[in-house]
Amino acid sequence: MAESRVPLPAGVREPFTVYVNGVRQELGHDYRVAGGELVFSRELMKEGRLGFWRWFLGAWGIGTYRRNDQVDVAWEAEGRPQVAHALDIVRSTPESGS
Repeated sequence: MAESRVPLPAGVREPFTVYVNGVRQELGHDYRVAGGELVFSRELMKEGRLGFWRWFLGAWGIGTYRRNDQVDVAWEAEGRPQVAHALDIVRSTPESGS
């Protein structure tokens, strides 16, 4: 089973709130925190760059949709709300062994 990791940006301090595609996630149920990363036990995907043909078709109004998960983190710093939007997603396989 694949898992996805999302590195937390510098400056993020607990408590913080995690959203995937605008839906609030629960610590321990939807994700865990390990080594400065959010670890999801499911596969998350980013669409990536548009190639020429996908751009060309889109210019003519022909949709070429792909999955594009977005992970956002919200927290407070010095009493001011902060949001990190559309963080990078790193796909990985779960660690084997102990």
